[in-house]
Amino acid sequence: MRLDWDAFIAAVQERGEYPSQKEAERASRVVLALLGAHLAGEVRAELAARLPETLAYVLLNPLQAHEPLPPERFIRATAAWIEGATEKTATWAVSAVLSVVADIAGQDLMNHILLQLPPGYDLLFGHPRPS
Repeated sequence: MRLDWDAFIAAVQERGEYPSQKEAERASRVVLALLGAHLAGEVRAELAARLPETLAYVLLNPLQAHEPLPPERFIRATAAWIEGATEKTATWAVSAVLSVVADIAGQDLMNHILLQLPPGYDLLFGHPRPS
């Protein structure tokens, strides 16, 4: 099921409590560009197929990561790419975007996504794993 652009951005805007759609769009683009650098193969393609077309393109053409970033560095990278962001606001942005991604991905795909990411990303997606 592919979520349309308006529904995706509206969900991010609501969860991130953004005053404007533009801020939700910017957060979505940055977080998905960084996430795309961490995912590979069928997992990235399957997630892209569920995103609005514009955001699927962002995920499939990611910012380059030389190594998988642990969650705290992913947040710092997000802060660096969003003008005026702090680590606190970047954490909020990452959580808003990735929780919407988790909802559209479903449990099976989320399990595959989390297998490709360093430990700790389950919390960023809002899907904590039992320890």
